Amino acid sequence: MRVLLVDDHPLFLEGLRNLLTSEGIEVVGLARDGLEALSEARRLHPDVILMDIQMPRCNGVAATRLIKAEMPECKIVMLTMSEDDEDLFDAVKSGASGYLLKRLSAEEFFGYLSDLEAGRPPFSPGLAALILDEFARQAARLEGRRPTEPADAAQADGAEEGTLSPRQKQILTLVAQGQTYRQVAETIGISERTVKYHMAEILERLHLQNRAQVLGYAAHMGLMPRERDPGQR
Repeated sequence: MRVLLVDDHPLFLEGLRNLLTSEGIEVVGLARDGLEALSEARRLHPDVILMDIQMPRCNGVAATRLIKAEMPECKIVMLTMSEDDEDLFDAVKSGASGYLLKRLSAEEFFGYLSDLEAGRPPFSPGLAALILDEFARQAARLEGRRPTEPADAAQADGAEEGTLSPRQKQILTLVAQGQTYRQVAETIGISERTVKYHMAEILERLHLQNRAQVLGYAAHMGLMPRERDPGQR
């Protein structure tokens, strides 16, 4: 995995590079704003970009949009302090393959990188339900219906309900309700690795590009819970 790091805080940038190289991950370059990230991505063609959001000249979301337009194969993961819903939604819509918060432990961080390398888009716990809600609202606006009303998935995504196994539909339902992979594993009595495997299979079967779109599919399928605790994030 060849990684480009993008952050406007030099101390954090250097620390992250040292952390990654200590685990044998190749850091091919550093950038301190979105425009420099675009220039370095063009020059280095990294496999993965770890991108901050709030940066001078050009922020991480805008840079993600520019880079993905030229290099769609490049995986960009936001690594940020921002828990703002709008930043999360804009990043996903711009093509980000994942969204991680800087408060992660090193062990959790490397676990998410392993997921990314295996084709499982990484999102910090608690963000999945927020993404689902946003995609459900978008679908409702487009289809003129309430977010909790089931939609015809075949029309919405070109996929039929039968393309998912009962187990995969069960897992997708629980993820749509905001459970983490670990919580899903505990709920249905399988390993967390198996849950991740099924999510990867769901992505492949539905021909969707990222986990956010899978959650959007869940909304179209009517799998979103009809009632949620207003205080639950």
